[in-house]
Amino acid sequence: MVKAPRRTRGGRGRPARAGSPAWAPGVEPLIPAGALRARVRALGRAISRDYAGRSLTLVCVLKGAAVFFADLARAIRLPVELEFIAVSSYAGATESSGEVRLSADVARPLAGKDVLLVEDIVDTGLTAGFLVGLLQARGPRSVALCSLLVKPARAKVQVDIAYRGFVIDDVFVVGYGLDAAERWRNLPYLGVLRGTRPPAPGRRGRSAARRQRRRSG
Repeated sequence: MVKAPRRTRGGRGRPARAGSPAWAPGVEPLIPAGALRARVRALGRAISRDYAGRSLTLVCVLKGAAVFFADLARAIRLPVELEFIAVSSYAGATESSGEVRLSADVARPLAGKDVLLVEDIVDTGLTAGFLVGLLQARGPRSVALCSLLVKPARAKVQVDIAYRGFVIDDVFVVGYGLDAAERWRNLPYLGVLRGTRPPAPGRRGRSAARRQRRRSG
């Protein structure tokens, strides 16, 4: 587990020193591309060690996890199969209704396989919990969860996360696959939209979490 944005040993992230590129105004760098690469490599090593001698089915939660998923798959030194799944819990709203709906399913049976579900972010835990239960019902040998980001301040249910990249505050994060109204997914780093940080204690204002469109978790 890595806390962002403070820098510590073991590949932990820190805010990028450079500002936003001209085509991405208003995005404050949070975790730079170098820290993301280092953390993905570390996760790949851990997964390769834990599943040594076995093949692994990686299930990507679309769309937010796609960039992380692609990098992680290449960092794993094992035979892997790639599957994709998509869910929705918003129905046009800006805050999760708590009702999770499956919008796209995996293409092949998972029975007897070791499955690793790959998320971009786990916040409330509702979607991640739903998907883990859904996959477990398919009869796999095992199911584990890997998430690039974890946002403890938003947790509503406890979810077992076997592999986690960074722990972040309750902020609106974009880049590296995560979006704001489908924008900023192609940023090579993770950033925070200016003006969406939570207000200081005792001050009025809307939480970033209430303005962020949930991508997963």
